[in-house]
Amino acid sequence: MTQQAFSNQNEYPTYYESFDYTGMLRDYPLGNQLLTKFQDMSKAQLKQLQNERFMTVVARAWQIPFYQRIWGNAGITPDDITSLEDIEKLPLISKSDIMDSVENYPPIGDFHGMDDVPVEQRPPVVFHTTSGTTGTPQPLLFGPKSREIQSLLVARSYRFMGLKPGATIQSCYGHGMINGGHYIREAVTKYTNALFLSAGTGVETRSVQQVNLMKTFGVNVLVGFVDYIKRLADVANEQGLVPGKDIKIDMIIGHLGMEGRESIAKTWGNPELFDWYGVGDTGTIAAEGPDHDGMHVWEDAHYLELLDPETDQVVQEGETGNMVVTCLYKDDVYPIIRFNTHDITQQISGDNKMNLPFKRIKGFMGRSDNMVKLRGINIYPQGIGPMLEDQVEFLGEYVCTAIRDEKGRDDMIVSAEVSVEGEARKALIGTYKEILKRKIGIEVQVELVSEGQLTPLTQVDVRQKPIRLIDNRFK
Repeated sequence: MTQQAFSNQNEYPTYYESFDYTGMLRDYPLGNQLLTKFQDMSKAQLKQLQNERFMTVVARAWQIPFYQRIWGNAGITPDDITSLEDIEKLPLISKSDIMDSVENYPPIGDFHGMDDVPVEQRPPVVFHTTSGTTGTPQPLLFGPKSREIQSLLVARSYRFMGLKPGATIQSCYGHGMINGGHYIREAVTKYTNALFLSAGTGVETRSVQQVNLMKTFGVNVLVGFVDYIKRLADVANEQGLVPGKDIKIDMIIGHLGMEGRESIAKTWGNPELFDWYGVGDTGTIAAEGPDHDGMHVWEDAHYLELLDPETDQVVQEGETGNMVVTCLYKDDVYPIIRFNTHDITQQISGDNKMNLPFKRIKGFMGRSDNMVKLRGINIYPQGIGPMLEDQVEFLGEYVCTAIRDEKGRDDMIVSAEVSVEGEARKALIGTYKEILKRKIGIEVQVELVSEGQLTPLTQVDVRQKPIRLIDNRFK
């Protein structure tokens, strides 16, 4: 091989050469610079910023076969989209559209926009997949710019919450092919000065070892899904380690949803709890701040719509709707425009105590595609546990089983772990039925079981997100 041929073969951009890193830090500030830039910014100024970024992302999307096909089939032309005001003309996309793209254009689909870029000009791409627990894993691709902004927004959230300099963070997010643990690690190690322990789930690092790591290295911040974080407190006690004394956690950053905060905090010696929301495709969308008044949507990076799950029309403020996300920063690889997460939330009205122009949301309230409709009532399984949290004997673990009898009538069995046995347990069934009927609006069946009995069903010890619904209606 000649020197010239060798040179041509190896000439392509490195990660940080492929975008303006300094410009990114200026455009997407964190820490005190976040407040300096956005506090007291008017809604009109924010809308102008969003519009500029939206039009850049749309222009990139028109170069990609995936959007050309979907938008073209809907009769949309480039001239139809002249500003953010036109976004409702565009059809929604969802995971099913991405998976159709993968099936028709294997192995990674045509939604990313890399196919028409000569290989020697392609930037490095970060590649992950979803967990694939419901079928074929979905490919996730990130260009250097969008990957760094995604990571930065996690760190922005942590620092906004009040992460202390030099904290020691233990992460219970999974690794392997899924995105979660990797981009949390990137966020903390690049955009904070915390010491980071990448423990992962109970499969990657046994729970006993996890609590010992906390004790040995003085972990004071836990991040992950709260179901497993709660489980770790039980493991610590089993090992003779007292949360709050032997392991002094002062901050838990998890995905709280509708979970009761008091019970979670109590298990770890009453640290401060913070919620945040995002999905693998989009990254961090919203985060709770020190005001503890809902989650602030990072609207400089995302345009969030709340749409009725049945009509796809915008809901009124305070009504429940699907979160539909447009990433205003993903103009390199895999633009995301009107992505229906099927996650349910509500917008919070009233003044923003942080003097930020961003809207606030209530947080994750369930999934519209995991909803069970019984006798005209919509039931979100993720909301069942919080309904029972005031019962002192309720241990926090539960699963809902949807069933259908021979006459075609649907019903639901709520199974919950409790700390009492025998006749005392039987006597509680009526109480639990009454609570659920009052809070749901219809009667459901109740089954009370011993601690740990539901673990094979929820898989709380091995999954980032425990199973809360088993749908047996179609078997």
